[in-house]
Amino acid sequence: MNRYPSFIRLSALAAAAVLAGCSMIPERPQAQAGVPQAYPMATAAPATAPSAADLAWSGFITDARLRDVVQRALTNNRDLRVATLNIEQVRAQYQIQRSNQFPTINLAASGNRQPNASGGITDLYSVGLATSAWEIDFFGRLASLKEAALAQFLASEEARRAAQTSLVATVSSTWLSLQANESLLALTRQTLKTREDSLRLTKLRFDNGAASALDLRQAESLSAAAQVALAQAERARLLDVNALNLLVGEPLPVNLLNPATPDGALPAAVLADVPAGLPSDLLTRRADVRQAEQQLVAANANIGAARAAFFPRISLTASVGTASSDLAGLFRDGSWGFTLAPQALLPIFDAGRNQAGLESARAGRDIALAQYEKAIQTAFREVADALAGQATLSEQLRAQEVQAAAEADRFRLAELRYRNGVASFLDVLDAQRSLFATQQALVQTRLAQQQNRVALYRALGGGWAE
Repeated sequence: MNRYPSFIRLSALAAAAVLAGCSMIPERPQAQAGVPQAYPMATAAPATAPSAADLAWSGFITDARLRDVVQRALTNNRDLRVATLNIEQVRAQYQIQRSNQFPTINLAASGNRQPNASGGITDLYSVGLATSAWEIDFFGRLASLKEAALAQFLASEEARRAAQTSLVATVSSTWLSLQANESLLALTRQTLKTREDSLRLTKLRFDNGAASALDLRQAESLSAAAQVALAQAERARLLDVNALNLLVGEPLPVNLLNPATPDGALPAAVLADVPAGLPSDLLTRRADVRQAEQQLVAANANIGAARAAFFPRISLTASVGTASSDLAGLFRDGSWGFTLAPQALLPIFDAGRNQAGLESARAGRDIALAQYEKAIQTAFREVADALAGQATLSEQLRAQEVQAAAEADRFRLAELRYRNGVASFLDVLDAQRSLFATQQALVQTRLAQQQNRVALYRALGGGWAE
């Protein structure tokens, strides 16, 4: 056994060798997404307007009740909680990979008794610090695995941000759907009341011989159709409430679910305007695209680890402490020393294992690259779809408002003409049917317009902040 200072010098040389280790990670390939430089149908935004990703969800949602619902969901939603815990799990995996670059120091004690050549018994006892099979990373295998683990950790953070964006958008869309169904309920109840009054009047006229059986059956049919629509609207409302309770993670108070206006009209000022920006912004601000990019980085780093497997793997087993043939002499002067056992293993024959590992890593990198490009293309398509809806839904809503006003006036005139004996009851029923359908379509279009704004905000990467 040699003196302890020699071990210090050798350890310093080994550490220097580790720091000088080379990396075999290839240069990351560039994505070729093939998307235009500008969005179709996008309008120019003011220079001072913040991008969607910079607009926090609390600034995007202007309705206080909806902000309260979203805040409750961010606090209690289980899917978001799982995404947050996944970050902790992947962070621990990264720390494990990083720790592999350093030796594990153990407190070791051993005793050995064995026969010797002279027929006696030889005793050997030792106590000290020891490290076993510490891999000296000359060729960057461990460093590549650490880089891959770091990229996976960063990808898990982006996954959590993407989950938050999705949660904000889903909660907002579901709450808006609930408000629309409340509007449809109020409209259907009003229509049902009107049709029941019309049915009573028609039955009275039929009993007095002033109306035909056809008129009576038409009135009964319209009244039953309104009852069907009422049941459908009530079912849709209950489904929305159940969906919101699941998203929020707890039952919501009634005041956050009921309509803000007595007539159940869909709220007008709920969401702020969202500027589209440029497609290049999606690469840096949309969380799921950034997640796919980090997964590409991880897959690329795995190639470096697979390449390093072709080179010698150098490991070191060492110990420093005291050794003696007698337990009482373990801590006497002159018993201190060290052992050093380096080992180098060069793969010669492995039945193609390392080559297959390299090919698998390359294929994984190509898959990650294709997924990254697909994420960019999907993001662009979602923004373009939302912009198309933004450009057309406003015109559709204006036209349907004009149509609804015209149908309401038509129904008023038809009923007036019928009461004066100028028109038949079929004209009244047809006008009543058309008015109800037009009012329903108007509510659905208003809902589609607001949900489209939510979709645009989500597609542009909004809903989370650093």
